[in-house]
Amino acid sequence: MRDTPRPQGTVDGFGPRPPQLRPGRALAHTPGASGSGSPHRSDGRPPQTPRGGRHTDLDGRPGTTPPVPGRPTFLLGLVALLLALITWQVAAHGPLARADARLSGALVHPDRFSELLADLGNITVAVPVLAVVLVYVAVRARRAGTDRWWLPSTAAALLMVALPALIVPFKELIARPGPPVMGPGTGFYPSGHTATALIAYGTAALLLLPRLHATWARRTVLAVSVTLNLAVAVGLIRRGYHWPLDVVASWCLGALLLTALAMFLSRSTGRSFAGTPSSRTGPS
Repeated sequence: MRDTPRPQGTVDGFGPRPPQLRPGRALAHTPGASGSGSPHRSDGRPPQTPRGGRHTDLDGRPGTTPPVPGRPTFLLGLVALLLALITWQVAAHGPLARADARLSGALVHPDRFSELLADLGNITVAVPVLAVVLVYVAVRARRAGTDRWWLPSTAAALLMVALPALIVPFKELIARPGPPVMGPGTGFYPSGHTATALIAYGTAALLLLPRLHATWARRTVLAVSVTLNLAVAVGLIRRGYHWPLDVVASWCLGALLLTALAMFLSRSTGRSFAGTPSSRTGPS
């Protein structure tokens, strides 16, 4: 005699009835848990995602990490807020500016090495480095038959040329005196050397990263760019050419400019300038 299982949903032969919840069963897997109407998932998505429809991660592999579009805007807002705060404190000779002066007094130690580090932010050093990268990127893009191959290099060059027009008004408006080592005079806020180094070396890295496929090469470019900018900052502060807040303010301004350049190039060329492939086919 063969046992015949009863149809699911019948009890004592009184006909079909809706399946009953059992103790311990997760409510998230029932249709009424989230109002999604799906018996398999609680978030309204289909039970299986087609392979071609999966989002990829930064390395191109299928992943599930969703994008966070609001994060870059939030971070840029914080940077802009920090720049405004520093500018206000320096202009008003507030507590932050006074603490900056005390910190500078403890860090200043003029020597030849710090002077050499500061010279890395000179136009005569940083701009030629950027020029070589711009020519290399333009030639490589043209040989590859890239549409508007000239755009990234041209945009980066224009940003470098326009930088003094952004820095000089700040200097004139704030008219901050320099550290005691520099003697009398004003126009030290923000640091032009720091801004020049950040735009030159930062833009060079920004243009090179999407064209490098080896991980070690990308990390090397980033490390060199960061190291050069840190070296300039250390040299300026240690030599007594600038107050620490002069340097930090230029970093904030440079970060905003580099981000604006990256966003412009990404939209104009269809290439991501954050180091990953795009999803789209005279200072003083």
